Amino acid sequence: MPNTLTDRLYHFFTQRVVYHILFWLAVLLVLTLFEDSGLGLGFTLGNELLNILFYGAIVYFNLFYLIPNYLTKKRFLTYSALLVLATLMITPIKILTFYFKFSHLPRLQADLLENMNWYFLVTFIIASLSTVFKIVNDWLRQLRERQELETQTMQSELRFLKSQINPHFLFNTLNNLYALTLKKSEQAPEIVLKLSEMMRYMLYECNEKQVPLSKEVAYIRNYLDLERLRQGKNIDINFEVEGHITDQQIAPLMFIPFLENSFKHGLSNNIHKGFVNIKLTVADSDVHFYIENSKPDTPPKRDPSRPSGGIGLVNIHRRLKLLYEDRYDLDIVDSPNSYAVNLMLNIEKEPQKLQV
Repeated sequence: MPNTLTDRLYHFFTQRVVYHILFWLAVLLVLTLFEDSGLGLGFTLGNELLNILFYGAIVYFNLFYLIPNYLTKKRFLTYSALLVLATLMITPIKILTFYFKFSHLPRLQADLLENMNWYFLVTFIIASLSTVFKIVNDWLRQLRERQELETQTMQSELRFLKSQINPHFLFNTLNNLYALTLKKSEQAPEIVLKLSEMMRYMLYECNEKQVPLSKEVAYIRNYLDLERLRQGKNIDINFEVEGHITDQQIAPLMFIPFLENSFKHGLSNNIHKGFVNIKLTVADSDVHFYIENSKPDTPPKRDPSRPSGGIGLVNIHRRLKLLYEDRYDLDIVDSPNSYAVNLMLNIEKEPQKLQV
């Protein structure tokens, strides 16, 4: 209920008519408090109401006619001349109105005539301030709209990136399962169970913008168990977790493209003896992910009929920039015999307020 009331109040006070009325009431209050005519509150209040009437006339003429028709069209000289002309026309009308109002007060009539230049200057300043307000307000509005557009763009990009990641993983995981069924492995039920856990994680839990780090680690363990079954005894696969995993949150599937590539482009390329070494170090809000895999002595021949790979790494670069901005460090070392990835993440704060 408080949130609903707050939203209603915000909506009410941010309506143009309402905040304009409140602004002029505030101006009226200030002018009345600082004007000391010595002739009573009613007299002073009436004078300031007339002042507000004339100030409002020049301000709204400026806002709704001069600025849209001249200033926004970059006709600066014409705009300035018309603003001065409007001030020259309104000021004498204002002075004449007050002159008749003060018909029984010769002293105030004399003050009006003596300070005509001052009245003109004040009116012109108020009109000019309305121009400044309009420019600043339009700039802030455009900035807000641009930020909203950027946020919507990032939301769309993140959804697109995730839609690429999930089918990509599904495709490769099914390939792994297919390879094992060809071997008629007796461990097929265990594989199906692990695969179902992985699919449940990807299809349901990865729709959130952040997931528990513990679940991401569990996914990695399932993935590696499946790969151990597929690769056999010739491949050395190690996964070490150092530190204390509690309630840390991380963007889903952040490490998986590196893991996938280590098997797809490293161990799957005719290596009879190979390794994948993974270490995840967690220190409060800092996470260090390190993975290194062996490479074949002779690079595999690429099939020109098939599209080039690397979708996962392209996506991960983009996701890191969108989600963690300057709170990550990614270092990739491609040496003749191995391929290593160092990823440092600071996950203390929510990456960005995006619905993805």
